Amino acid sequence: MGIIKVKNIKLYAFHGCLDEEAKIGSEYRVDVKVKADLKKSSKTDELSDTVDYVHLNHIVKEEMAIRSKLLEEVAQRILNRFFKELRMVQKATVSVSKINPPIGGNVEEVVIVLSKKR
Repeated sequence: MGIIKVKNIKLYAFHGCLDEEAKIGSEYRVDVKVKADLKKSSKTDELSDTVDYVHLNHIVKEEMAIRSKLLEEVAQRILNRFFKELRMVQKATVSVSKINPPIGGNVEEVVIVLSKKR
């Protein structure tokens, strides 16, 4: 078993329960960690034998572009697509961070972390 991480995917999106969040949006960071059998790809040197991190990034960008009230829902959609589209993924963890959330205090970020196994 091996691990592929895509760290610090920076995006601008419009998630949140407040009307203002839908209008002005905010900065987000997404971190992805997937577990898969990487033995074959480590020998063949073929992209088709591994989990393509470009595909992981593409899924994150597409799902982050779809507005949701809750970050939990966004993270779950990302996980669901990983398992639907990338057969090699055995386990995945997605962290969605809202940078400078509008919660009435000096808070750097809020983070939702969800994991899923095949």
